[in-house]
This record gives sequence, structure tokens and C-alpha cells, in this order.
Amino acid sequence: MPTTIPSLSRRLGVSRRAAMGAAVAMAASAWLPALAQTAADAEWRPRKSTEFLVPSGAGAALDVTARKLTELMAREKLAPGFVVSNKSSAHGIVALEGLHRHPGDAHTLMTLSTSYGNSQAQNALPEHLQKGTPVATLFREYVTVVVRADSPLRNTQDLVAQLKQDPGKYSIGIATTLGNHIHLGVAQPLRQAGVDIKGLRIVPYKSSVESMTALVGGHLDVVSATTPNLLSYLQAGRVRVLAIAAGHRLGGAFAQAPTWKEQGIDYVSDSFQGVMTVPGASEAQKAYWVDALRKVSQSKEWKDFVALNQWEPWFQGPEATQQLLAAQLKNNQALLSELGLLPDAPQKLANAR
Repeated sequence: MPTTIPSLSRRLGVSRRAAMGAAVAMAASAWLPALAQTAADAEWRPRKSTEFLVPSGAGAALDVTARKLTELMAREKLAPGFVVSNKSSAHGIVALEGLHRHPGDAHTLMTLSTSYGNSQAQNALPEHLQKGTPVATLFREYVTVVVRADSPLRNTQDLVAQLKQDPGKYSIGIATTLGNHIHLGVAQPLRQAGVDIKGLRIVPYKSSVESMTALVGGHLDVVSATTPNLLSYLQAGRVRVLAIAAGHRLGGAFAQAPTWKEQGIDYVSDSFQGVMTVPGASEAQKAYWVDALRKVSQSKEWKDFVALNQWEPWFQGPEATQQLLAAQLKNNQALLSELGLLPDAPQKLANAR
């Protein structure tokens, strides 16, 4: 019986079907990693310990905030764990280096404050350190000007009168960088009062904890700092607030602290504090941290913490936070220029570093 040989067309048909099947399989396999990645990204949450970088020394307001945030997020099991790392340096550069080390990996967070925009305005940040992703604004904070309880300066009128005669008469402590909101928080109202702010004797410290210690120890005449940094000294009667940059008097220990406005100087600060994450963070990563921070900000313990420190709760998302930074940069450029802290004043910028 003769052997049956399949026709050429039949053999080719089988080959085509096999080839088409292989092609479909290859196409499907090519899509699988992408689909898996999309699904993983949509469900993103921290899978390991998250580092929270603080561009200030331990114990200062930025540090205290980061530790409270991470404590509450850990309690809610919003990440496997948190490590708070203090990286104090001019313009927060050391902390920013850490933030930019692993782009796209949102297991790193960092304190975001008004100072970040001011550093950008001064051209003090290398371009590769300006790509962080704003996540949220948490609250407004107020800059105070404070002296020791035994200081001969009783109010802002005394301070202004003396500085008009000699702008460098008093040492004024700030933290952590020339040109940040702490520095501008004393320079701007003094400028409005007619003081030559270019001649002010500004002394930067690594944190407001250090500047306040220097003040009560007699090594500084005046300190500009936000409210939490002087709370314990104020309660103990060791310091006196000359002025606070709020639109109205605060409560608690600050009830007797006068505003700049009620002393005839129309100045109210709009500095804020929030959180940023790594450059290249995905929408899912941003959304996760926004939800986590919003959840914590709605807790009673966080609200009590904010109230104790005389901050104003003010939760804003990524887009609004980015707009705040841009507005801050624009609003402060003229003042930074007058202080000699814009790029056309390289010598003072070098000193700030």
C-alpha cells in the first residue's frame, strides 16, 4: 500500500496555524509583564520600611512634626515601618540628595516647607535636586520674634528704633538657612518698619532648638523661630514674644503674644509645612501617601498636636501644594534680592552655604 504524503497546502496550513499560535502566545507574553506592572502600580503600597528625611536637627519643629506623622502612620499600619533621619544642612541639600537617590521608589518621604521654594528662588539647589514630588500641605505655621525675659527690648517699637540707628546692633538667630521663611519672617516686617535689613546681623543655626538654647544662654539677643520651638521656654517664663506673624492673637501660652499688625506693622506670614516624595513618583504612589496623610490629619491626636503647637490645620493636595511653592517663590524674590540672596549676589550666597 503506497505511503500517503500530505499535500503541500495541508502541510503549509499546519505551519501557518502553528506560526499564528506562536505569534499570539508571544504577543500575550509580551503584554503580561506590562499588565502585571500596571496592576501592581494601581495597588501600590509601601512594602518595606519608609525613610522620612528631615532637613533640620533633632528636636526642632520639622523633626517633631515628622516623628508625630510617622508615629501615627505606623500605628495605622500605613507602612511596615518608618525611620526618621535628620539631615541638617544649608538649603536642605543633604536631605534632598537622599530623596533623589532612588527616583520612582516612593519608600522615601521628606519634610516640605516654604524654605524649599525660597532655596529654588536663590538658585541654591542644583537642577538635579529640584525634581521632588510634592504630596501634601499639612498646616500653616507662624514665625515669632522672641527675646529673653530680662531683655531691655519690650516690644517691636523698641527693636525697630534701635535697629534703625544701627541695623547690626543685635545678633538675630535663625535656623537653618539664610533666605528661608524663618529669616524672611523677621526681615520682612523690619523692612516694612524702615530698617535697613541688609545690615542685620543674622546668625544661622542647624535648628531652632540650637538658636533658642543660645538665646536663653545669653549668646544671642533675638531669635526668629516658629511657635513650637519656644513653647517650653515661654511656659517657663524664660522668654518674651515681641511679635508673631499671625493675623490675630493665638491661644494657650501665646495668648499674650502680640501680632505685628496690632503694633502698627501690617505683616502676616503664610509659611506652611508638608510632605514631598521622590522624583518620578507614580500617580498611584502619590495617591497612596495623600490618602495616608489625610487619614492621619483627621485623627484627634494629630489635631491636638497641631493645636498645641499653635498651627493652623490646612490640608492641600499635590497640585495645590505645587502652586503654593510657585507663589511663594514669586512673592519673596524682591525681598531676597534686597537681602543680597539672589544669584546676582554670589558672595552672600556663598556665605549662606
